[in-house]
Amino acid sequence: QIRELIAQIADSRAPVLICGESGTGKELVARAIHGTGNRRGRPFIAVNCAAVSDTLIDSELFGHERGAFTGAVSNHRGLFEAADGAVLFLDEIGDVPIQTQVRLLRALQEGEIRPVGSAHSRQVDVRVIAATNVDLDKAMTTGRFREDLYYRVSTFRIELPPLRTRRDDIPIIAQHLLDKTNRRA
Repeated sequence: QIRELIAQIADSRAPVLICGESGTGKELVARAIHGTGNRRGRPFIAVNCAAVSDTLIDSELFGHERGAFTGAVSNHRGLFEAADGAVLFLDEIGDVPIQTQVRLLRALQEGEIRPVGSAHSRQVDVRVIAATNVDLDKAMTTGRFREDLYYRVSTFRIELPPLRTRRDDIPIIAQHLLDKTNRRA
């Protein structure tokens, strides 16, 4: 069912939200969407949002201008600009700070970003695929995730079941890992 859904949504420009426990293959699904879609010849840029500090995430995603903050000695192109015309995979979007969520919403709604410290916005054409293991329904009720961003990022939503509920997949995965290990040897 997931493979069929990937084939149906691959060519769309609409955002995709992939939900599931850690280790369920969220990034593999994101890469499959990219690899079968009409942007497959363009970069797939991935960022783990949980691994970027709250103080740097805006700069990482949207870039910054020289002098925007201490240490900003030159202009920096953010990941949205780097992914212009391509795919940006926002892993662990549920861990993005609220302030950054507002900027993400603008980027998704308007295709517009503004580097930190800049007075000018820039247009970008980015297909966003996001993933999370956070229960976003709960995060919205506690005020940790914006409801408007949720609806914008989840135009297509894919729920990945844990491997413990897909026991038939275990031999296939084991064979794949064995083949991969043998190729390295």
